[in-house]
Amino acid sequence: MSGNHITEKQIRLYMKLRKDFSQEIAASKANISISTGRRIENGRHQPKKDKRHWRTRADPLEGIWEPVVLPLLKQDSEITPIGVFDYLCEAHSDKFSTSSRRTLERRIKQWQHLHGEGQEVVFLQHHPFGQLGICDFTHVKVPVTIDGEAIKHMLFNYRLAASGWQYCQVTYGGESFAAFSDGLQNAFAKSGGVPIEVRTDSLSAAYKNNGGLDDFTQRYHELMKHYGFTATRNNAGIAHENGVIESSNRHIKAQLEQALRIRKSFDFSCRAEYEGFISDLVERRNKRIATKFKQEQRQLQALPATTSVNYSIEYVRVTRTSTINVKRVMYTVPSRLVGSRLKVHIHDNYLALFVGHEKTYELARLYAPGSSRTRSVNYKHVIDALVKKPRAFRCSQWRDELLPNDDYATIWQYVNTTMKADDASHYMVRVLHLASKHDNEMRLGRFITNQLNAGRLPSLFDCQERFTNRAVDVPKLNVRQHELSQYNQLLQGGCHE
Repeated sequence: MSGNHITEKQIRLYMKLRKDFSQEIAASKANISISTGRRIENGRHQPKKDKRHWRTRADPLEGIWEPVVLPLLKQDSEITPIGVFDYLCEAHSDKFSTSSRRTLERRIKQWQHLHGEGQEVVFLQHHPFGQLGICDFTHVKVPVTIDGEAIKHMLFNYRLAASGWQYCQVTYGGESFAAFSDGLQNAFAKSGGVPIEVRTDSLSAAYKNNGGLDDFTQRYHELMKHYGFTATRNNAGIAHENGVIESSNRHIKAQLEQALRIRKSFDFSCRAEYEGFISDLVERRNKRIATKFKQEQRQLQALPATTSVNYSIEYVRVTRTSTINVKRVMYTVPSRLVGSRLKVHIHDNYLALFVGHEKTYELARLYAPGSSRTRSVNYKHVIDALVKKPRAFRCSQWRDELLPNDDYATIWQYVNTTMKADDASHYMVRVLHLASKHDNEMRLGRFITNQLNAGRLPSLFDCQERFTNRAVDVPKLNVRQHELSQYNQLLQGGCHE
């Protein structure tokens, strides 16, 4: 065709077709013109000339390639074309033009292919079904918020290497053994079995990292023995050895961000809602490999009858202020526990409190950032004691944290500025007591705030009348069914046959 060189392949195809077709049809099938076909048959076609081997312009690297660039490339294999380019612009600007950057990059790339050192090679792997499960922690950078408050969290990511089946669990602390053990056991339960081998990186929660042969922590050794798997890890600092899980980390985080953008909101009402969102996202991913997963599931080892320990234990004493201190966090506890000695099971996302062998309470776990301290205050734990001495509320170190939400903060600000000090404290404590006793925290706070917006502070009596659940006295009725013969007495006179 006009403007295109005719290849040898087209010429051979044309001559082959000419045995069975006319000149016009053969030329059309070979994608050449009829006149070209005629020249081929008459021997007048000029074949494409060989590629030239001479330059059409001066070499821009002629004066610096051998004396400057080559010594740099031989000096250190980690020197990049951009590094050479910056050096030439700075030290040899009289011989090198910045417009020759692409020429320099192409020349260096060609030299590296011909004379450079060997490069890293990716070896594709084959994993038998049921053989290998890989897990890792990965930080989530997406700005997720819970009720408007940013949360720092990670994902525990577990994947079966052969089928690609995946399990993700949100963890709000660090890479602790509690988070690792809890996530791994939940992944085993979700998949319905245990692989022969579980691989991780050098987690300090699982490995002592002292270079010994028996390098497992005691708790990880017990977990391995309980579930019957063999533990392995990749070489320290070489993440691509766990490419199956590293690529999965990138994909799940990218998919999470896209799903949140499509949702048009990064905010969730509670942790459970966000964790459910993650779970649904992973379930959709797993549907794509459902057939492979069923094949691998049949090859997994059976689960043990019971789970293993996924918590650490601390013993604490409840102080006079009805608080305990665990992992640099102060928690309030129900005041009935003051003076008791508690055994605390520290899970990844909650604390279980035991008096003796009996579980008495659970607390949502908080994490103190860095080396700082923080506290978790729940007014319901101490409100009964506070009712007996409401004046203590005003100067309490936890005063603002005793207020459960913004509505109650608004109420306190109003009564504190419009009422006497003792009356304001008494009113606020009584409102909190009413909210705790009848589980009307949200509705009560919203009711009083709406009344304040209308220019009126409702009295405690009004609040009690509206939000106290009163028992309804239902009279007991004794209903007796009359006999049919008694209805005859109602019929007076007349003939009834």
